Amino acid sequence: MDAADIHIRAVATALPGPGIDNATLAKRFGMPAAFEQWIDVFVGTRMRHFAVDLDTGDVRSSLADLAAEAGARALAAAGLEPSDVDLIVMATSSPDALMPATVNVVADRLGIDRISTYQLQSGCTGAVQALDVAAQLLRGGRHSVALVIGGDTCAKHLDVTVDGAALPPAEQINGVLFGDGAGAAVLTTRPSPGAPVLRHAFVELAGLGRAPGQIVNWTGRAARDTGEPIVSEDYKAIEESVPVLAAEALDRLLDELDWKETEVDYLLPPQLSGRMTEKITARLDAPHAREVSCVADIGNTGNALPFFQLELALPRMAAGDRAAGVAIESSKWIKAAYAVERQL
Repeated sequence: MDAADIHIRAVATALPGPGIDNATLAKRFGMPAAFEQWIDVFVGTRMRHFAVDLDTGDVRSSLADLAAEAGARALAAAGLEPSDVDLIVMATSSPDALMPATVNVVADRLGIDRISTYQLQSGCTGAVQALDVAAQLLRGGRHSVALVIGGDTCAKHLDVTVDGAALPPAEQINGVLFGDGAGAAVLTTRPSPGAPVLRHAFVELAGLGRAPGQIVNWTGRAARDTGEPIVSEDYKAIEESVPVLAAEALDRLLDELDWKETEVDYLLPPQLSGRMTEKITARLDAPHAREVSCVADIGNTGNALPFFQLELALPRMAAGDRAAGVAIESSKWIKAAYAVERQL
């Protein structure tokens, strides 16, 4: 077990604009009526929020906007001021710019300066990476209060002028799977009686010799005419591999904590889509755990999702309750997991 307790003082989230349901999405992009039914049956995601206005293409919110909003809410809920923060770790797969790093723009928005900041470039496991890095730095003794942020604005890749019916299926599904959002958690080594404690987190690369399951191209002007899609995914590989990797991640987490499967009270499974999460959860061995999922209602928000799950789970946890979270990244196959326990 880790020497120093890492207390989770608060978690908060932010979503842009109104929710977009499947009927609205299908109508907006000229899809046939059967497309809406296909989303419900095979994807299982009912709603998502976009950082762009679908009618005009105007940017409604930047990632920095959403991350700063979530961070400010988390600090307020923790009863802390921005000046109390001495470390920020942010994870995203879709920063606003290559430079400056979005984490530093967020710090500026919050009025924070002269502290350590780190930005991790990663997909769905990035939030766990950020929690792990922040916890390790806090235990090192140089920092006492960390703001950990995860967020993505995938709608920056959405062309609102496109004829959806003319797109290949692999590009159509991206438009319904993903949503935009941000989340933040305040971690501290300061004693906080009754607060949930981050007991453990790990991240493990599992992609040696394997082709990426997801590719997101970010090219400059020199490569603007390649004709390659911005986002592409191997859904068959994801469907086959993610449940297996998720089960392996949960098993490793419980082994390292010496927790029994029956001692997990809340399960926070990977949030790829409504239907995929159902398949993944069926493979996870936590027989008495209550599932905490939200992807069907907000879409796949990437690095923000674990914070949305924690925001739902933490108020439900009684003293002594344990929660296990799992995240899987298909870009180059990463498995990650973390454990939270409400103190007695």
